Amino acid sequence: MTAADAPSTVASDVSAEYARRRDLHAEQAAGLEQRGRWLSHARLVAFVTAAAGAWFAFGVRVVAAGWVAVPALAFVALVVVHDRVLRRRRRAERAMSHYEAGLARLEDRWMGSGESGERYADAKHLYAADLDLFGPGSVFEKLCSARTRAGQDRLAAWLCEASPPDVVRERQAAVEELRGELDLREDLALVGERVEARLAPEALRDWGAAGVSPPAPAARGLAPVLAGTAVVSLFGWILFGWGPTPFALALAAEAGFAWRWRARVSPILADVGRPMRDLDLLAELLERLEATRFTSPRLVALRASLDTDGVPPSKRIARLRWLVDLADSRRNQFFLPISALLLVGTQVALAVEAWRRTCGPALGRWLEAAGEIEALCSIAGYAYEQPQDPFPQLVAGPARLEARGLGHPLLPLSRVVRNDVSLAREPQALIVSGSNMSGKSTLLRSLGVNAVLAQAGAPVRAEALQLSPLGIGASIQVHDSLQEGASRFYAEITRLRQIVDAAEGERPLLFLLDEILHGTNSHDRRVGAEAVVRGLLARGALGLVSTHDLALAQIAEDEAGTLQNVHFVDHLEEGRVAFDYQLRPGVVTRSNALELMRAVGLDV
Repeated sequence: MTAADAPSTVASDVSAEYARRRDLHAEQAAGLEQRGRWLSHARLVAFVTAAAGAWFAFGVRVVAAGWVAVPALAFVALVVVHDRVLRRRRRAERAMSHYEAGLARLEDRWMGSGESGERYADAKHLYAADLDLFGPGSVFEKLCSARTRAGQDRLAAWLCEASPPDVVRERQAAVEELRGELDLREDLALVGERVEARLAPEALRDWGAAGVSPPAPAARGLAPVLAGTAVVSLFGWILFGWGPTPFALALAAEAGFAWRWRARVSPILADVGRPMRDLDLLAELLERLEATRFTSPRLVALRASLDTDGVPPSKRIARLRWLVDLADSRRNQFFLPISALLLVGTQVALAVEAWRRTCGPALGRWLEAAGEIEALCSIAGYAYEQPQDPFPQLVAGPARLEARGLGHPLLPLSRVVRNDVSLAREPQALIVSGSNMSGKSTLLRSLGVNAVLAQAGAPVRAEALQLSPLGIGASIQVHDSLQEGASRFYAEITRLRQIVDAAEGERPLLFLLDEILHGTNSHDRRVGAEAVVRGLLARGALGLVSTHDLALAQIAEDEAGTLQNVHFVDHLEEGRVAFDYQLRPGVVTRSNALELMRAVGLDV
């Protein structure tokens, strides 16, 4: 096996593992479906038998009533077992879907089937729309396996803003640790059936932070004393002949206490059910994370941040769930008298508010930690599925970017054409010329997307990539705006102004300008483009400027060393225009516009 064969061999191993796990879960689902049918028939038999026994026992009275208990208990047991089997089958089916989605990504069938992240799209962001970070077929869709909104928010934030180098290195170590954790990623993917539609981080944070003004601490201690007094006086009346007076006085004291605190208790009980389903889902997610032992520094820190006073959050949430269930039991008409006697509503409300005072401030921390681990697992899944893609090296010092074998990570590996790009002091920027469809825009996007991935902590589509910390600004997909009354040209020059302003920031800027100022005449385009590029270079920015206007290539001649001309070429094959997408030094010497027009049937 040659070195070139190694990545494809490893990739086939990934595909084989996904297929093996999918088939295993498919077999489990089929077995559970068959067992479910058997249990369904058994339930029906038990129900019919119990109904017949009831008729014989209580209708015609030919058998003892005890005979009814056996099929009735069997029916209840079968209902419980059947429900468990159905849940296990649904879980196996979701696991099948999880691995089928992975196979779709490996086979380049993934576009439009995952979480697109369209809600994060912002036309005013300096590069998100230009680099296809969000939307169907986007970088976010390719990466994201996070089920919770918190995990998706965190991943989107990493793509939209470059992180400091030390943070990136910590993420790389975490991703490397999580890369092979298929079981963990499977379990996180199976949390809840529609967890992403229900887990609302902001709502949970608001509930945890809101709080109701609690009663004095003595009130919480007094409630169980009053309830205990009522119970003792009741038994004293029934068993020892104390008479009704002590019990009546105890009830009066309880009623007065409940009336005194009703204004604070009622809002607590009315409000606690709203976040509980989200908290149940969060607890399921956190319980899985609590059971995992990490070694990389970032993951260890995130795991440690989950505990509150040494108690895992899943146990904290389980305590709250018990309180909520106890409060809900008051709705049962048989339990209602006991609930009133024990001041269950008041005591639960006081305990819930005590829980919120202790754990409410930690809810945001739990969500952030779980979201970050989910985001890291998303990148780790991508790293596992793309074993040929290395982690980049972030370097200190002057602005630089050295890419060898650079390609676009959204293209199928079989279609990726790789190029080398080197930007530093000389050259600081490249003028990329070439005919239409020759690969200029793809090169700009490849460089930009890989710079985004590199500074998010992800692997990159390159043989090797070194870069210093860089901001990113792009003008590739700028459109007019009917709502804002802005033409395409006005939108472009507005974006260019933003890019020039961004070059004044602390980080050197990587600028990516596609067909710069092509919406105006050639004279104004050359003067304007030269001014913009010179201004960016003077601010220490690195970048690429693409054009098919050869007059703009003269800018590089005037800035020898700092600017360099490179180009793509095309050629005719059997009357059709063909491209090799290989970057070459110098200026392109021909155009294919007429050939393309003729190729689509225009008489030119």
